Amino acid sequence: MMEGNVLVADDDRAIRTVLSQALTRAGCRVRSTGSATTLWRWIEEGEGDVVVSDVMMPDGDALDLLPAIRKKRPDLPVIVMSAQNTVMTAIRAAEVGAYEYLPKPFDLKEVLGSVAKALTQQTKRRQPPSAGEGPKEENLPLIGRSPAMQDVYRIMARLMNTDLTVMIQGESGTGKELVARALHNFGRRKNGPFVAVNMAAIPRDLIESELFGHERGAFTGASERLQGKFEIAQKGTLFLDEIGDMPPDAQTRLLRVLQEGEYSRVGGREAIRADVRIIAATHQDLRSLINEGRFREDLFYRLNVVPVRLPPLRERLEDVPDLARAFLRRAETEGLPHKAISTEALTILKQQSWSGNVRELENLMRRLAALCPGDVITGQVVEQEIAARPSSALEPSGGPNEKLGASVEAHLRRYFSLHGGALPPPGLYERVIREVELPLIALSLAATQGNQLKAADLLGINRNTLRKKINDLDIPVTRGKKLM
Repeated sequence: MMEGNVLVADDDRAIRTVLSQALTRAGCRVRSTGSATTLWRWIEEGEGDVVVSDVMMPDGDALDLLPAIRKKRPDLPVIVMSAQNTVMTAIRAAEVGAYEYLPKPFDLKEVLGSVAKALTQQTKRRQPPSAGEGPKEENLPLIGRSPAMQDVYRIMARLMNTDLTVMIQGESGTGKELVARALHNFGRRKNGPFVAVNMAAIPRDLIESELFGHERGAFTGASERLQGKFEIAQKGTLFLDEIGDMPPDAQTRLLRVLQEGEYSRVGGREAIRADVRIIAATHQDLRSLINEGRFREDLFYRLNVVPVRLPPLRERLEDVPDLARAFLRRAETEGLPHKAISTEALTILKQQSWSGNVRELENLMRRLAALCPGDVITGQVVEQEIAARPSSALEPSGGPNEKLGASVEAHLRRYFSLHGGALPPPGLYERVIREVELPLIALSLAATQGNQLKAADLLGINRNTLRKKINDLDIPVTRGKKLM
């Protein structure tokens, strides 16, 4: 049971009712309102031990109100909820000192857990800077409103104003450097340099020199002193990409820096203090490399203080339309022609496997913006472009001859491998079925030129069942459209 006074603010009466009833059953005393003005009056009057508020209300923005709340009552925890689930919402919530940020639709147990924690801890929050307007979505450091990305945003929001070492894991093209840059640009070290180093792009015998610098004469060819990336990144952030490719000797030196906070140049004796935040990234399974003796276990634990997993695009296909539109807008700002994209084209894009992830989608949208003859990118244009691409780009990772069952098994094995055997979020069966069902039905409709009766017969299901699945999966149906 919880004890305390909770103020609930949300312009949705149903949400207010659900939260009020749940909190009351848990032992809290609750006052609820649909007005930001009323909420502020209650706070000014000293009411409430915890606030649970929607961000957007008819008469105000809770995030704009938070600085005033922090000034008036710095010890009052404010839990904010929002259906505007972009990374900037999470960042703004962290910047203005929200106790917790919860995306909508929310998990009621999670809300109750956050309230319980706030009531027991009553943690003093730091004095935040004034909240400003967030950038337009096409200028966001990360784009996507899927549940998978919401998990990433929430972790990022909690890391913004810390110096904790972060390990970002994800396949190539998922945006690992974008996450690292966002953590830097919106964090306490934003006025310092951001220095990115790709371990895989540097000759192995030069990595130590690149990272730590060298003195003149330290080795053949060292004709002058060279500053290393640690020195250049002083008071900022050093992003070590593809950390799994770091050679053993450099791993040992990096471990000493993380342990002792200082280093020396190659061939030098002077100890240099390392005032640098480390963010590492990899697409490899570091635990497997540890078992093979190719990566130090003690270094792994030093780097993996806070792990952040970036989902591949195939795990967040609902983000494809937002990403595609944003890439087209970016292409336009770079001088390419303005292009719109049809709903049918977006549906086709959502049916691809995207082995190259977000980077592959971005490259495709740039090419379509440059080469599409019309003002609107149609489904036919997208299909033609996909058909003309190298087959490996959009095929399942096992190749064209791989059985569907083997492909699914390989995908799940990769998931468990990347997560150290940890189970995925609940609902795995429905997610797998949906990913297989959507292209199966869409292609059957295309093969029968949009004839639902023939498509149902082809699939071996009832026509009414097919209609329901078309509606549930939001699949467009165009009569007379051929598969090839």
